[in-house]
Amino acid sequence: MNFKMNIKQRLQQLKSVLPKHVTLVAVSKTKPVDDLMEAYHAGQRIFGENKIQEMAEKYQQMPKDIQWHMIGHVQTNKVKYMAPFVDLIHGVDRLKLLNEINKQAQKHSRCIDCLLQIKIAEEDSKFGMTTNDAENLLKSSAFKDLKNIKIVGVMGMASFTNDTDQIRTEFNTLKSTFDLLKNTEQQMHIVSMGMSGDYPLAIDCGSTMIRVGSHIFGARNYS
Repeated sequence: MNFKMNIKQRLQQLKSVLPKHVTLVAVSKTKPVDDLMEAYHAGQRIFGENKIQEMAEKYQQMPKDIQWHMIGHVQTNKVKYMAPFVDLIHGVDRLKLLNEINKQAQKHSRCIDCLLQIKIAEEDSKFGMTTNDAENLLKSSAFKDLKNIKIVGVMGMASFTNDTDQIRTEFNTLKSTFDLLKNTEQQMHIVSMGMSGDYPLAIDCGSTMIRVGSHIFGARNYS
């Protein structure tokens, strides 16, 4: 990342090397609205947040042609705060959560797009379901009753490691899972994998959506 560049220049540089079929989610968590607006004025319209209340506050303050993606772990009791406006929920890892998203979407006469989060990393700290769990969920009668959600793909996070071979194996696992699940759920078209540190490898392995934050906005401030 070139720290001499501003947000607009970093964004333009990143987009210039992305294949046309890959969607860029600008991960804006912890960043002020001014930074997001700089990216917005440079043409970015998809932003990813990992805290629902922070996303809801930014939604209130920013233009309404933005697509908001919830990329973090979702607590069931917070779904109601994003149900009126969220475009895509990346981290769906259990039926109970899908039930709640469906219920809240119904209240707003919406159908909310979701990605199934598959656990591909070895770290215990990473969330997600197994390929078998995801396959069983999509084939279940409980899932077929949900009319206000749509499963449009899968999401995964690779292990935090410098071992490129391991990361490649994990990304390939997610792509294989997507190929398998697509037989059950024909509407699936998104493979969300790859972040600032590994997105070129993710794209090589079949990613169609990358989640990039620090390469656009600089290091995050968690204080």
